[in-house]
Amino acid sequence: MIPLDGAALGWMLIVIGAMLLLVEMHSPGFFAAVPATVMIVLGIMVLLGIDIYNSGWGAIVGVTAAIIAGGMTVWVYSKITPNESPTTISRDSLVGLEGIVIKEVDADTLNGKVKVASQEWSAHTRGAVIPAGKKVRVISSEGVHIVVEEVA
Repeated sequence: MIPLDGAALGWMLIVIGAMLLLVEMHSPGFFAAVPATVMIVLGIMVLLGIDIYNSGWGAIVGVTAAIIAGGMTVWVYSKITPNESPTTISRDSLVGLEGIVIKEVDADTLNGKVKVASQEWSAHTRGAVIPAGKKVRVISSEGVHIVVEEVA
């Protein structure tokens, strides 16, 4: 094994930390930001001449800096991520909602299209044909489509 001097080790930590940040940017939520930030901070400390491996005080300073860097990274990450849960809509949650017919809906086929809750759904009706542009209400869901009725 080749021994690394302080500068080589410092640069290696910084480069690996930067690569981990790139991984995190490419795939958010991979949780590489905390170790990346810690590695970069420790690399900078090594380049500045702080012996974080062989000195008692250096180790204490290194661990303290790593904890602070990790905590700050988690805090920043929590501030830049959205607080909202993703919107999920299922066919069953549409019952009772109103929408607009995009493509004529009839009782015999599933070719009809209805826009409900900002999404397009395949639909049919149990009554008369409902032309495009009419307002409808979802009365049930069956399989992979919804059943609608015209709103008067």
